Amino acid sequence: MFKKILAAVDGSDMSSKALDAAIHLAKEQQAELTILYAGREAVVSTSALTGIVYVPENFIEDIKHEVEQKGAAILEDAKQKAAESGVEAESLYVQGEPAHQILNIAKEQHFNLIVVGSRGISGFKEMMLGSVSHKVSQLSPCPVLIVH
Repeated sequence: MFKKILAAVDGSDMSSKALDAAIHLAKEQQAELTILYAGREAVVSTSALTGIVYVPENFIEDIKHEVEQKGAAILEDAKQKAAESGVEAESLYVQGEPAHQILNIAKEQHFNLIVVGSRGISGFKEMMLGSVSHKVSQLSPCPVLIVH
């Protein structure tokens, strides 16, 4: 039924549970598994801060580098976890707003299933902020499994 599964990870306990579910499904369905980490872009307008706060020249680049390193480590751990379960997975690092990136990749690469963890936000907070899992489930071109 599912031939291409996209699992989004962010290093949280919820994404670890989602990864476990994705690995299990990939093994059971003999599907391709891609593990995605979407690093949020560091956006700071240095011109808006001029005269208010000193921003070191390499500040933004240092933040981007840290996000990339964190993402690479999370992806490597996730890929190793899949391999230990007998599933060969591809890893993919992208930068940008996570829900948007998950949806774009799923559409562009024709995934049959997206697996994400739930952050557990509800009520007023979710209405005001939204969550990645909520956005993905509402706008996805394919089925979405939200792991609680």
